[in-house]
Amino acid sequence: MRPEDGTLLLSGPQIASLIDLDEVIREVERAFAMHAEGMVPAPGILGCPAGAGGFHIKSAWFPGAEPRFAVKTNANFPANRENTGLPTIQGVIALFDGTTGAPIALMDSIAITILRTAAATAVAATHCARKGATTVTIFGCGDQAAAQIRALALVRPLTRVFAFDLRVQRAERLAESLSDLGLRIDPVLDPAAALAESDICVTCTTSRLPFLRRADLASGMFVAAVGADSEGKQELEADLVASAVLVVDLLESCAAIGELHHALEAGLMQREDVHAELGEVVTGQKAGRSTDEEIVVFDSTGNALQDVVTASLAYEKAIAVGAGTRFRFSA
Repeated sequence: MRPEDGTLLLSGPQIASLIDLDEVIREVERAFAMHAEGMVPAPGILGCPAGAGGFHIKSAWFPGAEPRFAVKTNANFPANRENTGLPTIQGVIALFDGTTGAPIALMDSIAITILRTAAATAVAATHCARKGATTVTIFGCGDQAAAQIRALALVRPLTRVFAFDLRVQRAERLAESLSDLGLRIDPVLDPAAALAESDICVTCTTSRLPFLRRADLASGMFVAAVGADSEGKQELEADLVASAVLVVDLLESCAAIGELHHALEAGLMQREDVHAELGEVVTGQKAGRSTDEEIVVFDSTGNALQDVVTASLAYEKAIAVGAGTRFRFSA
């Protein structure tokens, strides 16, 4: 499909059926590496409050044989499910030909966001979690949780997962949805006991109050903090962030809206205290960890470099199999 053929429309289910998580992990790792090597410009981000919710817009250009530009607009309205039955987060990604500027695809952003966020955790775990890590505790059992576990299972020999959610039924549903992995998955009421047996912790909640403390974690833990993607969100106590080996997806983003933001605000860290950006670890400029006893925290705010490579992958797969609906904005 050429740009002049029109724009391809892709739904969330279509995207999920087109691309495999291991492919997304490879593309996201490549994106972080190319950013660290100065081969791509920094992605853009814009937030806009809107009454009982808000919008964020993320954009990035990515080079290659087929240069692409993507812009994602996501709406976040926390009261939606209770008030209207609509999802909390809704959005779209517009994908453009990076050479001509033609809009080549318009697609659901949620499927892309879930996949690329889980892929970033897997990339970070590959380089920062202990090689023999087998046990995970996950906080928050919503849509993101299953992708997180599936991604981690691709890069570490997982055998057991402890699933915690304030709504126990969600943890039970998560266990059922992952039954094909052959892991022991236990919904838990006491996350502290679960953490004591875990090598990896993933936090993917919408919490605005920190709940994970330094005292909760055994030595050698790898923590992927996924939920804090705006100034008001926080899952980790600031002293945990300050005391750990901190790897950020992108420094500017994490300083503005991630767990790092809260540690900076509390005066517990300076930007210079951050160990590395993930791309620096991927390219070997910095070590992911120096010892098996270190606690390593990955501050994952998410960025449009992840979006553009994942959206491009979905687009190429759709073209190859003839999926999606074509339309034109103009005659």
